[in-house]
Amino acid sequence: MNARSSAALIPIPERPAMRTPKRFLAAVALVGLLAGCGGGAAPTGAPVADGELRLAAQFAPRSGYGMDTDDAFVVAQLGATEALVRAGSDGTAQPGLATSWEQRGATWRFTLRPGVTFHDGTPLTPAAVVNALTWVAGVSAPPRAIRGIGLQAAEAGLDAVTVTTTTPDPILPLRLSSVNTAILAPSAYTGGPPSVIGTGTGPMRLVTTDGTQQATLERHDAYWGGRSQLARVSVRYVTDPAARALALRAGDVDVAQGLPESALLEFSPGTGYDDQAVAAPRTVSLMLNQKGVFADLRVRQAVEKALDRTALAEQALAGSALPARELFGPAVAWGSQEPPPAPDVPGARALLAQAGSPQLTVRLQTYPNRPELPTLATAVQGMLREVGIDARIQIGEYGPQEPALLAGDYDMFLLSRNYLTDVPDAGSTLVSDYSCAGSYNINQYCSPEFDALLGPLAATGDPAGRQEVFRAAAARLTADVVGVPLVHSQENAVARGVSGFVVDPLSKQLVTPELTRTS
Repeated sequence: MNARSSAALIPIPERPAMRTPKRFLAAVALVGLLAGCGGGAAPTGAPVADGELRLAAQFAPRSGYGMDTDDAFVVAQLGATEALVRAGSDGTAQPGLATSWEQRGATWRFTLRPGVTFHDGTPLTPAAVVNALTWVAGVSAPPRAIRGIGLQAAEAGLDAVTVTTTTPDPILPLRLSSVNTAILAPSAYTGGPPSVIGTGTGPMRLVTTDGTQQATLERHDAYWGGRSQLARVSVRYVTDPAARALALRAGDVDVAQGLPESALLEFSPGTGYDDQAVAAPRTVSLMLNQKGVFADLRVRQAVEKALDRTALAEQALAGSALPARELFGPAVAWGSQEPPPAPDVPGARALLAQAGSPQLTVRLQTYPNRPELPTLATAVQGMLREVGIDARIQIGEYGPQEPALLAGDYDMFLLSRNYLTDVPDAGSTLVSDYSCAGSYNINQYCSPEFDALLGPLAATGDPAGRQEVFRAAAARLTADVVGVPLVHSQENAVARGVSGFVVDPLSKQLVTPELTRTS
């Protein structure tokens, strides 16, 4: 796929503190920019040979590092696993463990990279690739990137594999850039879930794990992409954002991900920290359960009219996010560049009265891992109160809440969602999150007309054609008030004594061979 791109800089309003305002990169491309920009001082000092990186990670593994779960992002970020394909910064499919591919109808042929060695010393072979892809496609709930496509893999000679789908898939290479399709050594598969310890192909080898607390990795000296500058990585999973900031401030870690705006004020220019932020294809939305009280369009419209999204971005979040009009924002070529409508409190009250619900009491749930969410929950609560909706906030870890969300057992939920996470193409998110059969349809939305609108995505690989569908889909979701997009987020991290560190808005890459400790 080809993509249009530009390097438009979007100025963020000045923050009410001594921190110098940053200008965040808005990448008008399919996957945003993979390079961050920040106001922090650039790393100084000489490279430390065979250094150790200490990381305070934002998210902990929730499923025992299961490769068919979102835990696959954890091991990919740490440099332990790789897939056949990588997603380029322009949204195109780039060589990974496969060097090239070609399509013939419903079958794609992937030529494997020579000289790749797994962490256990065994070579990458067509049989190993087929084994890994067959396993992940055959689990009871396949990952979203490949779910429902009928994926089958087969050996094709000494250096290639074929991957066949039920119908021709124009973006299969992009699907196989998913972290869930990473290729592990045959020794990882012993009958149960595969083990990622010592079985990947990346520059770092996972050697020990301690549940959801910490993990260690060591350099994979035989890495095909060049010997890593780091000899060791120690990661601590710290889900409390304030605790991540504290660990960085105390010198206990070298990199901390996802810090709250209040903490970022401490790591300003001249302090020796490298403060990075990058515009991400991520939107914080207020999900509204259409199986319950929000089945009535008028009630959903009332919620939308009650919310001042500009104030949420510029005041509640101190300008660290952009107000959202639609699901897709300025980080992608097809995203809306328009501001959201102004709030209309009298209009909201009138709609609630028409719906027979002038006063409502609902649960407003969210989770603390992304530091902006509790802040937004409090601000949303106050705005809803003005129109007669009593939103009672409940904050807890996301994992335990997910089954109830997917079952429709909730009222409101604040969710931060990267709409290019599974596949660097918005079609996957639109299908999984909003189609009648969607596996992640938290809003419980079902519209045959919307599903029909997505139909052309199954047959076209043309970026312009796909983007037109994305725009039309976003407009329909806005008209039907399928949740309320609130703000478009940035990804941030702060490092000290580190060179070569870049924030990845897709959360797929962090530890690279180029990453180096400095003195």
